[in-house]
Amino acid sequence: MHQQHHTRAAQGTSTFLTRPLTFLLYLLTCSGLAGSFHVPPLVTGQRSAFSATRSSSVTGGSQRAVTFDRLLVNVGHDFNPDTGRFRCRIPGVYYFTFTVGKFPKKLLSVMLVKNGQEVQAIAYDDYRKEGRKVQSQSVMVSLRAMDTVWLLLQENPQYALYSNAGPYITFSGYLVYPDVSSNTGYVNNHLPPPALPFPGCPSPGDYGWTRREESAEEPRSAFSVARTSPILGERVFQQSKQALTFDVEYVNIGGHFNKTSGHFTCRYPGAYFFAFTVGKHPRRAVSVKLMLGKGEVQAMVFDEDMSRRREMQSQSLLLLLQRGDSVWLYSQQDDRYGIYSNQGRYTTFSGFLVYAVAPVGQGRTQN
Repeated sequence: MHQQHHTRAAQGTSTFLTRPLTFLLYLLTCSGLAGSFHVPPLVTGQRSAFSATRSSSVTGGSQRAVTFDRLLVNVGHDFNPDTGRFRCRIPGVYYFTFTVGKFPKKLLSVMLVKNGQEVQAIAYDDYRKEGRKVQSQSVMVSLRAMDTVWLLLQENPQYALYSNAGPYITFSGYLVYPDVSSNTGYVNNHLPPPALPFPGCPSPGDYGWTRREESAEEPRSAFSVARTSPILGERVFQQSKQALTFDVEYVNIGGHFNKTSGHFTCRYPGAYFFAFTVGKHPRRAVSVKLMLGKGEVQAMVFDEDMSRRREMQSQSLLLLLQRGDSVWLYSQQDDRYGIYSNQGRYTTFSGFLVYAVAPVGQGRTQN
């Protein structure tokens, strides 16, 4: 089952790159060209990224950790698909995202856990009827060397995950910001010796990337938060739109997110990635919008099902922000709507700076 997962291992490069997300695109491009080559990645500097898929279903009780049979990217060899565990080699802030398939007539409950069973976030669906669907979740987590992160499946056989060659089940993660204050250094994850690039892969220079030296002055901004309680709309009409607030803070680099007010305030102009997941409350519809400034809608999730089901909705996008811009989530406030969460953390909100840009005197580009 796991004989081919190393054939897709991606190739690192010999320089530290300025564009972490573009770097991932380069890795995916190379993995597609790699085919059946069994070549270990070249890993130098502060890089760690993985992406894995599973092409078969799994029933609760047969195993606890979700494992994988296809490895698309594994920069640093920090992820083991046979155990389903990512082990932190470079202390810092990591972004994790996963999607799991719901098995017909079974419940779905998969938790992203750290170390033993420290729950970080959950993907859940209690709809037992026939039909296949997927649920997604994402969160940023601050890790120390030797911390492990994995997906935990409920042991009860009432729970199951569905996948096929599609595949429905995916798990990815990558280092967003290394911890510059850490003196721990890198952990030896038994890395293989460096190798030559895959045939056909363009050199990093072909993409116009540039080299740079590490700098403690590099702008950094990242947050990841969660709610552990539900919130319900009320009959009373409210003139002002209230931001969704949070009570769990995983990451808040720069202190740019205020979990009490629910607002992220941009300090460094640039392109930011935002992702959010919200739980559907039984007997309530879901309508949650990602807002910019005083109420400019950027993206939303919506589910008008008023049944007793608990499930989830996810959304993500990039925004170009200027200094002082505010980004927040708004949940429709009348009594038809609500969101659900508990200690499993159904509802999460994350964002981080992808590309910083120099301040300019012009506004956003209009399409």
